[in-house]
Amino acid sequence: MNIPELSTAMANMEIGTKIGTAVLSKALDNTEALGESLIQMMDRSMELSVNPNVGSNFDMFV
Repeated sequence: MNIPELSTAMANMEIGTKIGTAVLSKALDNTEALGESLIQMMDRSMELSVNPNVGSNFDMFV
């Protein structure tokens, strides 16, 4: 068993794990921000939908 090679391989695995965790953390942050934006957009659209005159009539020609 070659100890220096094993040590290098373990260090590389640790770095890979840290990088993977950082990338997943960033993806989670982005997903949370997008979710908050979606909730705000839905809240704004619900505010508009309580007005019965908005969007209830449209002109259509066939």
